[in-house]
Amino acid sequence: MSDAEDAPRADQTEGAPHPRETVQLFGQSKAEAAFLEAYTTDRLHHAWLIMGPKGVGKATLAWRIARFLLASPPLEDDGLFGAPPPPTSLDIAEDHPVSHSIQALAEPGLAAITRSYNDKGRLRDQIVVDDIRVLNKFFGLSSAEGGRRVVIVDSADEMNANAANALLKMLEEPPARTTLLLISHQPSRLLPTIRSRCRTLRLGPLAPDDMQRALEQAGAELPVDPSHLSALAAGSVGAAMRLLSLDGPKLYGEVLALADSLPRLDRQRAMALAEKAAGRNAGERFELLLTLFDLALVRLALTGATGQPPAPEAAPNEAAILSRLSPDAHKARAWADLAAIVTERTRHGQAVNLDPAALVLDTVFKMQETASR
Repeated sequence: MSDAEDAPRADQTEGAPHPRETVQLFGQSKAEAAFLEAYTTDRLHHAWLIMGPKGVGKATLAWRIARFLLASPPLEDDGLFGAPPPPTSLDIAEDHPVSHSIQALAEPGLAAITRSYNDKGRLRDQIVVDDIRVLNKFFGLSSAEGGRRVVIVDSADEMNANAANALLKMLEEPPARTTLLLISHQPSRLLPTIRSRCRTLRLGPLAPDDMQRALEQAGAELPVDPSHLSALAAGSVGAAMRLLSLDGPKLYGEVLALADSLPRLDRQRAMALAEKAAGRNAGERFELLLTLFDLALVRLALTGATGQPPAPEAAPNEAAILSRLSPDAHKARAWADLAAIVTERTRHGQAVNLDPAALVLDTVFKMQETASR
């Protein structure tokens, strides 16, 4: 096995199963129903833009659609016993031959485009034009089979200009019996001409119950109260997996405990938290800690602006802490202003490689100033 095969895939969240291995999709029944209706009413578009926040199931839906299209007989095929009844779901049995061939990455009717590896074995930060051009060979080889073909691009946001223009030509003149599935976290980054040639499936954040079921399916070890994780991850299973891998719920609890000490700052707790951002191999934890500080500030601002803390809580006792520190709209504006200041200061600090511990302490001292006013 090559180094590239050993390395993490561009279209897979670390610590989570690949989307092609995910059997069920939770919380996105409207999007599934919209696609199924188009299929059963013979209005199947040649290109679909599957859009929404990261980690809510877009790739899982794309692989479910691909499996469904490649395994389902044509609706107009009368066969010996007449036309088959229209399907009522995208489910395809795990023991179906197409399911097996997709799992083995050996399905001739499917092409999956992601960021590839360069000559030095490093994962590119963009999808390049050569990644798209391999589809020309795919279309040529698979056309001899005469069956349906499916292309998944994950994610289309990562295409550079040349790759985007190459894909646009295929969208303008799509090969027969081909469906292109474009996954997008930020559709505004796509060419307007690409967006205009696709039908849209919009996916939203998962509710706490759906989040819990999706995480259980992924084999994640859930915290005592999964609703806290759902609030922290904003309904994204991908974000929740990252939080769990970095002990994010506990880290946010420490941020809140520090906030609870304000305006009389618990300096010992502040130093301990700063040290966690400065340890060896703490890069990801530092990035997460900055994100959690930003989340706390945003939730403080929302509490004062709306008169009540966001629900559900993202940690035990969060509602009481937020309500005490942000009791009204005046305080909400102060926390919102601080959130903007902290974002700018941390970006600058990271750009000039300031000490992570110093950046964390600077954020804490700014929070103390705001709480003291």
